[in-house]
Amino acid sequence: MRLPICGIAIIWNKEDTMILVTGASGNVGGAVLRELLQVGAPVRSMYRSPAEVAKAPAGANPVIADFADRASLDRALDGVESVFLVCAPIPQLVELESNMVVACRAQRIRHVVQNSALGAGTYDKSFPSWHYLVEQRLQASGVPATIFRPETFMQNIPTYYGGTIKSDLAFYAAERNAPIAFIDVRDVAAVGARLLTSDEHIGKTYTLTGPEALTYAQVAEKLSKLLGTAIRYVDLTPQQMKQALLQAGMPQWQADALVDLQDYYTEGPGARVTDDVQQILGRPPIYFDQFLQDYAASFGVKSAVA
Repeated sequence: MRLPICGIAIIWNKEDTMILVTGASGNVGGAVLRELLQVGAPVRSMYRSPAEVAKAPAGANPVIADFADRASLDRALDGVESVFLVCAPIPQLVELESNMVVACRAQRIRHVVQNSALGAGTYDKSFPSWHYLVEQRLQASGVPATIFRPETFMQNIPTYYGGTIKSDLAFYAAERNAPIAFIDVRDVAAVGARLLTSDEHIGKTYTLTGPEALTYAQVAEKLSKLLGTAIRYVDLTPQQMKQALLQAGMPQWQADALVDLQDYYTEGPGARVTDDVQQILGRPPIYFDQFLQDYAASFGVKSAVA
């Protein structure tokens, strides 16, 4: 396949593509890396420190680099043809991911797959707005790209609410009664790996959701069934939510961003269910009940209740 980059026609043999996975120590980057290793794709994984490299899975071909260090990015990209772009959700996200976009253009990378966010292009606050700025810079760079915008992860439930589910038999948020089409990170990773190993999706933007939209009250019902005891969802006001986050030691910027994001979801955009996962993978996405079965141990259950 011929792909024009900055006016230069380059021959792309997908079978010979070396893929760089950024954010390899993170939830999504790490999951994409594992998917690529499972299918035998040639990979290089990007970490920020020797301590992170020490935890890299076998075959990960790790490299130490930093989004803020252009020279390290050039070294990481040497011999690479495709890049999975994901950065931790921090205030410097736009600057850091844009640095990689510039490096990819200079290195004539032939395909970038960007992990964006639901609401990019429609919501001008919080994480979606940051991701959209990167989307725009990536598209303006001339580097061939595929973008996906995932819904809220199912794994966020045990990660952020697992503690109070165990201690209080309750979890707290400011989502009102908004339905959310939660997606399993494993589906996001499978999509990422498929996009990185195919040229069929270049130029496209996908919205990745699970197969059903659930309110937090419905999530509480499913957790109650799993745990065999009543679990409550306690709806907070945005101000109560922010105060609780700050009291827990969260930085002001992060508390503000999370509350803004929850406010976005209360308007209902998370209820939309797409068939993008089905189209890309040729199978339906994972249902929340299956996620709970697979992650029962995260909630202190040895085996899930049938």
